[in-house]
Amino acid sequence: MTLAIGLMSGTSSDGVTAALVGFSGRSVRVLRVETRPFPAALRRRILNAPNLATAELSRLNFELGEAFAAAALRVRGRAEVAVIGSHGQTVWHGPAARPANTLQLAEPSVIAERTGLPVAADFRPRDMAAGGQGAPLVPAFDEFLFSRGPMRALQNIGGIGNVSIAGGGRLWTAFDTGPGNGLLDLAARLATNGRLQMDEDGRLAARGRVDARRLAAMLRHPYFSRRPPKSLDKNDFGDAFLRRHFARVGRARLPDVLATLAAFTAKSIALSYARFSPRKVAEVVVAGGGARNPSIMRALAAEVSPAPVVASDKYGLPVMAKEAACFAWLGLRAWQGRPNNCPQATGARGRRILGKIVPA
Repeated sequence: MTLAIGLMSGTSSDGVTAALVGFSGRSVRVLRVETRPFPAALRRRILNAPNLATAELSRLNFELGEAFAAAALRVRGRAEVAVIGSHGQTVWHGPAARPANTLQLAEPSVIAERTGLPVAADFRPRDMAAGGQGAPLVPAFDEFLFSRGPMRALQNIGGIGNVSIAGGGRLWTAFDTGPGNGLLDLAARLATNGRLQMDEDGRLAARGRVDARRLAAMLRHPYFSRRPPKSLDKNDFGDAFLRRHFARVGRARLPDVLATLAAFTAKSIALSYARFSPRKVAEVVVAGGGARNPSIMRALAAEVSPAPVVASDKYGLPVMAKEAACFAWLGLRAWQGRPNNCPQATGARGRRILGKIVPA
């Protein structure tokens, strides 16, 4: 069994998830996983990264390198690891810009120096150079694991939602479905002046009532009718969008706002399946922080019934570890010189080896 470490920080910018993963043929085994939260001050700077001056952005890149390296060392223990695959922290993703461009921070040279291991990082730019969106990247991993089974929707609900439709011998399509947890986290922060960073376990949303009028208005966003391949930057459904539909997000109204946003996430996911899945799915497999939000999961189950909705744990991939496990796989493939993108998902002109490698 070959061991690799995957490092991931998503659009919610909560912290670094590190997974120690074993690979043998098509078998994938998550051996250890840990999430190291970012200190509050560092998280604020990450969320504000698009507005930082060059010197501060450069400093943040190296600070994140240290944070990612510390997470890798903690999860590694005494294991003999072949390579680290690091997603980094996305601070900008512009597939529709001219030229298309993207930026992930967490300096891989720092990670390699601190760990003594080779690091593969910065996976998105090569896909963009080949005409792709540079995202989503997880579908290549989904294709590897799930293409031989029945039709499934492999749904990630992080800050942004993304799905792979795989089964029957292939991956059929994959794309960002729309918002995930990001809008709910943002609403919680705004309504409480930062005292709450999220709606833990969906408890506040469970107390609220869905505003059907606002929900219908949000679902008219043009992104939902755009055909794949397509991907999002976290700001596409961010502060401006939230304020447009909820002029004021006060604490008293927060449960209703969160209930409506949870329903929005679930309905936008189900709408994506109805519009763009070539066949009906037999199962929806959910990973990411949204799998821990009962309000989102209940709403999603109601929307996609009778297809069951299950957590990725069912297939040996802890919900908070799947993306990190994916980057362990992407890193290992890059280190081995093997293609690791999914043109059906990103629109790239063909198979490519994604990732820049810093030797040990």
